[in-house]
Amino acid sequence: MERVEDMTWGATNWLKRLWPLLLLAAVAVLVVTSGLHRYLSLEHLAVNRDGLRTLIGEHYVVALTAFTVLYALIIALSIPGGVVLTIAGGFLFGWLVGGALSVVGATIGATIIFLVARSALRDVLIAKAGPKLQRFAEGFREDALSYLLFLRLIPVFPFWLVNIAPGLLGVSFWTYVLATAVGIIPATFAFALAGNGLDSVIDSQQAAYQSCLAKAGEGGHDSCMFGIDPGRLLTADVIIAVVALGVVALIPVVAKKLGRRTV
Repeated sequence: MERVEDMTWGATNWLKRLWPLLLLAAVAVLVVTSGLHRYLSLEHLAVNRDGLRTLIGEHYVVALTAFTVLYALIIALSIPGGVVLTIAGGFLFGWLVGGALSVVGATIGATIIFLVARSALRDVLIAKAGPKLQRFAEGFREDALSYLLFLRLIPVFPFWLVNIAPGLLGVSFWTYVLATAVGIIPATFAFALAGNGLDSVIDSQQAAYQSCLAKAGEGGHDSCMFGIDPGRLLTADVIIAVVALGVVALIPVVAKKLGRRTV
C-alpha cells in the first residue's frame, strides 16, 4: 500500500514539475500540425504588406504589443520564425522600433523557456550527471556571461538549445537575461535594417515573378516561384562584424585560462 502511495506521489510530483514544459510542447505541436507556422514567411508578408500597414496605422500601440507578444510566444515555443519576424518588424515599424521590439520579444520568450527548463529538469540532471558534466557546468557558470554572449552573437547552436542549456547548467537568472538581451542586439538590428529596405526587394521579386508568368504562359504557376530568402538580405560585412563581436566576447575567458597556466 505504501509503495502504491509512493508511486502516486512520485507521479504527481513529476506532473507538477513537468506541466509547464509539457504545455509548451503541446502548444508547439498544435501550431505546427495546424500549419499556422507557415504564415511566418516573407512571402506572406509581401502579399499582405498593404493591409498590415493600414492596420498598424489605425491601431499602432496594439500592433506594437501584439508583435512583441507574438515574438515572445514563437521563441518560447521554439518554433522557427524569429528571423522572419525580425525582418517583418523592421519592415513594418522601421529598423529602430522593429529591432527594439524584436529584442524585447526574443528576450522574454527565451527567458520563459529558460525558467521552464530550470524548474522542470535541472534537479534531475544534477542528480544523474556524472563528474565530467558537473565540472563542465561549474566551468560554464564561472564564465557564463562570456560564453552566453558568444553563443548569442554567433549562432553555433540552435537558438532553442541555447535557451534551455543555461537553465540546466545553473546559470543565474540575471546573467542569462543580460547576456541574451545584449548578445542578440547586433544580429537583430542587422535583420531589422534589412527589413527596413525590404520594399525594393519585394518589388523586384514580384516583377521577376510576373515576367516569368508572362513568358511561361498557361501553367506558369507551377514553374514560376515567388520567394525571398532571409539569409540573402545580410551582407558579408555584417556577418563578419557579428562574428568578430562573438570572438571578442570570448577574450575574457581565454585571458583567464592563459593567466592560470602562467601562474
